[in-house]
Amino acid sequence: MRITIIGSGNVATHMAAAFKNAGHRIVQVYSPNMHNAALLAYHVGAAAIDEISNIDPNTDIFIIAIKDDAIAQTAEALASYQKLIVHTSGSTGIDVLLTHTNKAGVLYPLQTFSKIREVDFATVPLCIEAANDNIYADLEQLATTVSNNIYSINSSGRRILHLAAVFACNFPNYLYGVAQQLLTDHELDFNLLRPLILETAQKVQQQSPVAVQTGPAVRNDQTTMDEHLQMLVNKPQLQDIYALLSQGIIKNNNGEPGDK
Repeated sequence: MRITIIGSGNVATHMAAAFKNAGHRIVQVYSPNMHNAALLAYHVGAAAIDEISNIDPNTDIFIIAIKDDAIAQTAEALASYQKLIVHTSGSTGIDVLLTHTNKAGVLYPLQTFSKIREVDFATVPLCIEAANDNIYADLEQLATTVSNNIYSINSSGRRILHLAAVFACNFPNYLYGVAQQLLTDHELDFNLLRPLILETAQKVQQQSPVAVQTGPAVRNDQTTMDEHLQMLVNKPQLQDIYALLSQGIIKNNNGEPGDK
């Protein structure tokens, strides 16, 4: 399939590479920043453009992988080409595209991406939504060339999935940063926590997160929690976060003391 990538960020980079490696032709890469467009285009054998007006109409599909608030405007600009337009957003409905074209769909890759780290795209869940059954079939066929995990999920389900992903990925990563800063403030090495982080992540691959919860809150160890809060006396925002998360853990365990 001939594919035009709209965007040059993390998602665009990984999707373009996956489709290129699967034997598809990347026709063009668009970015308002020509340097970024050229860098990705070079790696996937495509032409780089920084103006939508320079779009090559000889493509089969536009894959929009840009900021959510720019999707509608970009779709409007692409609609005149009468090609299939899909976006890759978890939190944006398909209706944003349907306002401008009936050739619309969604390919949402549920993964965290960064340009400096390779991802086995075959393991990435790809969530599909389409304007009609024929488009769905085309997107499903395309998706199966790069991923072994294909799911049919509509816009409302995808929004919930995206919200859950924020809790599962973005928030824990922020907390890793908090932990790192606490250690740095006391001249301790963050590497001490890496095995703990890895073990925690591995546990939930086989078991429910609630079942493997550990720590003072699940034990209802108020003495330890009070000591931790006192240690954060000069960091009231972290005190609030600590207290809120601890109360959530206690509620999940019905406030019953444990031995974990």
